[in-house]
Amino acid sequence: MNFTTNEQFVLASASPRRKELFEKLRVPFEVITSDVVETTVEANTAIDYVREVALLKTRDVAKKVVGKTLIGADTIVVFEDTLLHKPKNHEEAITHLQKLSNRMHQVMTSVAIIEPNGMEHTFVEVTNVYFKNLPLKLIERYVDSGDPFDKAGGYGIQTDGVLFVDKIEGDYNNVVGLPLASLFEKLVALKLLEL
Repeated sequence: MNFTTNEQFVLASASPRRKELFEKLRVPFEVITSDVVETTVEANTAIDYVREVALLKTRDVAKKVVGKTLIGADTIVVFEDTLLHKPKNHEEAITHLQKLSNRMHQVMTSVAIIEPNGMEHTFVEVTNVYFKNLPLKLIERYVDSGDPFDKAGGYGIQTDGVLFVDKIEGDYNNVVGLPLASLFEKLVALKLLEL
């Protein structure tokens, strides 16, 4: 499907997975990345945190461009009210996956949209992810592959991490890093995209 737009879109994200998903909208866009440090953000809840990080990244890119519509996002993994950030080392990656084994966790992605006139919009999508019981040997093999280290929670559902998943409740693309259906709906509602 092709859609009509008069907007010049900027995807404020370095994630190749978000770029790949955004391409499905088939509208012209460019990628400009943010230089902010995400861990400087403080918030009372996980939802507030992910929303603030998405806004922080998108606002940072907004300083570099004029007259364009910016779309930024941040994805976190929350287990028992604790954020599981990208693992810093081998041991932390194993610990993350052991925590998630045979349990449910939430993946939250916040999307921030900044219009050319400076208007800001955000929304947060939440998906429940249930993991199978993971043998330590499987966790170690996965961590040895190097895949966990650039991913919140220490796994990628679109890579070999899919082998860990028993079921999900919600948007699969949200777990990958961009809730595309909700983003599309929001862009249409804001008249930034036309059917």
